[in-house]
Amino acid sequence: MSGSRANAVFYAESYHPIQAGSIDGTDTLPHDNAVYRALLCSSAGLYDPFGDPKVIGDPYRTVFVGHLNHLTTEDTLHKAMSKFGRVKSLRLVRHIVTGASRGYAFVEYETEREMRRAYEDAHHSMIDDCEIIVDYNRQQLMPGWIPRRLGGGIGGKKESGQLRFGGRERPFQAPLRPIPLDDLKRLGIPPPPEGRYMSRFQVPPPPRRKRSNMDREEPSHRGSSIDREDRYHKGGSIEGEEHSHEGSSVDREEHSHRRGSIDKRSTIDREERFHKRSSSDREVRSHKRSFMHGEEHFHSRSSMDWEEHSHKSSMDRERHSHKRHRQY
Repeated sequence: MSGSRANAVFYAESYHPIQAGSIDGTDTLPHDNAVYRALLCSSAGLYDPFGDPKVIGDPYRTVFVGHLNHLTTEDTLHKAMSKFGRVKSLRLVRHIVTGASRGYAFVEYETEREMRRAYEDAHHSMIDDCEIIVDYNRQQLMPGWIPRRLGGGIGGKKESGQLRFGGRERPFQAPLRPIPLDDLKRLGIPPPPEGRYMSRFQVPPPPRRKRSNMDREEPSHRGSSIDREDRYHKGGSIEGEEHSHEGSSVDREEHSHRRGSIDKRSTIDREERFHKRSSSDREVRSHKRSFMHGEEHFHSRSSMDWEEHSHKSSMDRERHSHKRHRQY
């Protein structure tokens, strides 16, 4: 064991009943009946983490709250956990017969960022004079999980001797000597769980949602949104960023929609004005042509009438003069 890991602790990413009963996660044999029962349930696949109909909501937005006062109600817990984000749903686990509180609950938040904030800040806070512990939803997010009622879990009291390790509150200790992985593999013994070594002052991060191939093809600002959110909620509010981000996207969509509608409207107006102008020009030109044609016709008619009138008047004058000459 290197000196850098001498004072470190180990946080497992998967669960194994035998290793959960070990202080350093290297045990290979069950040391009590509860661990043996959990091993049988795990080997036979008798526990379904998604088979409980009471479990609802998104596990990536849900935190586990333990060590609650048995007199704490849903309203009190809701008010206390709302300090860290918007609570979407809450389930205080109660006894199926008596209805009394079992001392733990599951709280679902609106976003994953609010869940992580509660995971970091609500741990070891006080509710009804009791110091609570907060963890992520291991029932659905930790592979191989077996609950306490089947001999698993990560809790237990020291007086009973059935301690369970590997969780946030009681992590694995660093082993005192190197683990003989080759010997374990040769003997068919399962190796220690996979995970990471961290300092006691570091907070183990909860599991993150796996991204699909479509999410990976999206722009990089989506991928770095988690880091921006983590940096933001340390120095600012939660709802402001969501409102600004959603508002900016909505504004951009509305602006683009309005701009497109304005462009369409302007093109339609230009076309209408063009058609009106062209039709009016055609009407004016036709009117001018008709007017000029009528004026020419009028002038031609008037000239012909004037010639006929002058010819008739000259003939009348000649007749009149001839009559006068005959009289004399």
